[in-house]
Amino acid sequence: MFVFNLSSAFITFFAVVGPPKTLLAFARLASTRSTRELRRLAAWSTVISAAVGLVLGFTADEVTTLFHISDQSLQLAGGTIFFIYAVALVFGLHLGTESDDDEHLPNHMVDGIRELLLPYIASPLAITAVLVASLTKNEWGWKAVVTGAYLAVVVINYVCVALLAPLMRRTHRTSLEVLSRLLGLLLAAVGVELFLNGLDGLGVHMLEGH
Repeated sequence: MFVFNLSSAFITFFAVVGPPKTLLAFARLASTRSTRELRRLAAWSTVISAAVGLVLGFTADEVTTLFHISDQSLQLAGGTIFFIYAVALVFGLHLGTESDDDEHLPNHMVDGIRELLLPYIASPLAITAVLVASLTKNEWGWKAVVTGAYLAVVVINYVCVALLAPLMRRTHRTSLEVLSRLLGLLLAAVGVELFLNGLDGLGVHMLEGH
């Protein structure tokens, strides 16, 4: 299975929704906002993101039962999403982000939260990872471990954005693109591993490499 313990859960969340990915999302907003506005935006979006992860972590069984989704189907779908998103990053495409030509809302805070909705607050990668990890064991203690690991990563995200906010306003776009493509390679591997776990759960056993 994809996640076994607290450390692997934390590493998984760090890979799919940790600072390397979060900083890219906030860097796009840094050029049009002051350091204070960026930190406030980080605080509010982090609180909402934490609430989403908390709810999904403890209601994963109910959500999958409601939509009649098996654990293996979730793993296969999640692995596919991870891989597609990762390939897009490698080729310099940022799925789920708005273009600079899109209409902006008058309220900077609301507009920023809207722009961060898919890449951070309700990230498909994060939601999939939380659901898959929570379904690993049917125990409330394990769900608490999963949500705790997710909340830890979310807090780290906020700390990184708050500390690096002044630097992000002056960071060159090229350096962010390099970081984005390196992250894409990591997420591609995570997606393949998750997809293979789904196949294994369906009884399709792959030959182990040396």
